[in-house]
Amino acid sequence: MRQIVTIASKEFRDYFISPIAYIVISIFLLVTGWFFFATFFLYNQADLRNFFNLLPTTLSFVIPAITMRLFSEERNVGSYETLLTLPVTFRDIILGKFCAAVLLVAVMLLPTIFYAVCITAIGSLDWGPVIGGYLGALLLGAAFSAIGLFASSLTRNQIIAFIVAMAICFILTTIDRMLFFFPQATLVVLGYLGAASHFQNIAKGIIDSRDIIYFLSVVFIGLYGTALVMEEKN
Repeated sequence: MRQIVTIASKEFRDYFISPIAYIVISIFLLVTGWFFFATFFLYNQADLRNFFNLLPTTLSFVIPAITMRLFSEERNVGSYETLLTLPVTFRDIILGKFCAAVLLVAVMLLPTIFYAVCITAIGSLDWGPVIGGYLGALLLGAAFSAIGLFASSLTRNQIIAFIVAMAICFILTTIDRMLFFFPQATLVVLGYLGAASHFQNIAKGIIDSRDIIYFLSVVFIGLYGTALVMEEKN
């Protein structure tokens, strides 16, 4: 556990040493803030529904930018080989990098609580869906971080890692909106694969074990796939 915490701390600090964290967080807040406040007064509703509706699509682009360097950069500059000489295991490295990415997602979401504060100043806000929405956002962020980590382990090129992760995350986000393209027999399975629908259930304040299991399963598959790729390449 100590090795995981050490690696996570190092990776989290590295985000803020480079301009990556500042650029990604700024873009995220700019995009979500613009779309939230541009439509908030049109709907005349004291809730964060528009913000949470936009969140899965936004995170499918933002999180791959966070994770693209985690393995690609180290393998490209050769520092990954140095890391392997330390008394750490593949599991420690993968979980440490994963925790750093999820922590950055949490830091990125933290300023958006200001949206809820603004709403409470002008109306009565139901905090149940808000708490559910942020819980769902963390689970969604963890799932996309695991996918991004897997994509980063596949290549030395950060741009390719970004594109692969973004494509997978975007497909999971939009697949439940494109079910009319698929045969009737596959709709149940493909509908369950949609990340946005599971997130929206939690964002409504409905905590269903099926939604929690979905996100934990995506995290497990992403991290397990990363472990298989890294072990194969070493």
